[in-house]
Amino acid sequence: MNTIFIILSVIVLVMVSMGETQQPACFPPFANRPPSQQTYAGLYGGQQDFSLALLNAINKLMPKENLFFSPYSTYHALLIAYFMAGGQTEAYLKKVLRLGDGHEKSDIYSAYKLDRFATSFMAQNNAPYEFTSANKIYVSNETEVRECVKYDFPDELELFPFKTDPEGSRLAINQWVEKTTHRMITNLLPPGTIDPNTSLVLVNAAYFKGIWENKFNPNLTKPEIFYVSPTKQIMVDMMHVEGTFRHDISESLGAHILELPYQGDNISMYILLPPFSNTEDSIDTTLKNLNLENFKKLVDRDSLISRTVQVALPKFSLETTIELVPILEQLGVGDLFQPTANLTALIKNGTASLGKAIHKAKIEVNEEGTKAAAATVLFSFRSSRPAEPAQFICNHPFIYFVYNKVENAILFGGVFRRPY
Repeated sequence: MNTIFIILSVIVLVMVSMGETQQPACFPPFANRPPSQQTYAGLYGGQQDFSLALLNAINKLMPKENLFFSPYSTYHALLIAYFMAGGQTEAYLKKVLRLGDGHEKSDIYSAYKLDRFATSFMAQNNAPYEFTSANKIYVSNETEVRECVKYDFPDELELFPFKTDPEGSRLAINQWVEKTTHRMITNLLPPGTIDPNTSLVLVNAAYFKGIWENKFNPNLTKPEIFYVSPTKQIMVDMMHVEGTFRHDISESLGAHILELPYQGDNISMYILLPPFSNTEDSIDTTLKNLNLENFKKLVDRDSLISRTVQVALPKFSLETTIELVPILEQLGVGDLFQPTANLTALIKNGTASLGKAIHKAKIEVNEEGTKAAAATVLFSFRSSRPAEPAQFICNHPFIYFVYNKVENAILFGGVFRRPY
């Protein structure tokens, strides 16, 4: 808590100082007043609710598949779009991002800057894990961008020759994503996705590498049966560890809960293990019950009980690519991907619209820990229990989240249904 207070204090000094300049800011930082801590908390309260809604929407679209994605990455890509939007488009995005009616855009901008500073601060101060998140606003060099956007987003904004060199622009964007995600996400934009008519590309890239606080012993990893369904089983390399973990049974979610912390104890993987019965809808039942209230109970430090647990978890690696437009439109982004989209907060003269939204994510879970990365681009053109409560055996489908307990943000999430 002291770290967050120090960060907040530094941000106040920096932003107030910036507010005293005569630069043409679109969102005058804090309007010469301290940032509202409620605004920052509200931003990530919204991120949790958005993340759960996004998981359910993706699961409905891909009900039988392994899922892995970064709601954090998707949220921040849409947050950049919100800053660039006006009129009805801005109103749609504010609602879908759960930003609340009581906050002005300048307040949300302040919270965004605080988040960027906090993430960078932790990355540069020997944190026991790696987490980076970066945003880019790529605009055609033939588009007239408002001066205040150049001032408010100096690290994010870049002008690219989309019209004269679309392929070179595509490769440059892919190279930035690859570098930011430590080569975990490659070829985010396939050939042909950038053409001479492209005017705007919004990208967020996120990367996480964490070492388990209690590592799995590689000598105990061995092939075991994973029950995909009552009638289908597949062998998987199953990792084993025994240690003190926070664990309990959630009646409201109909699942066993386990927290696997990474070194530093700021970020943890939470696993929700529904019962394995004669039906295949346990995952869907748990997801249906996983509302914001139940999620907050799940990650509350007093809600789980520390005890000795024998854990078995598959060793796995997954990569997914998701076309987000139909999912985001189902969630209520309105006309963001239509020609009527209002992005006048970005462009001084003329128009720009977003045509596609691609999300690519990858996770590697092994005895040492977890590596995960994701990139989102928006661009134009109860029942049965284990016999022993101290056992947590993930030998059938489960839900999992990588959760930042400092920012109260869901970084990554997914459903593991079967080994590949």
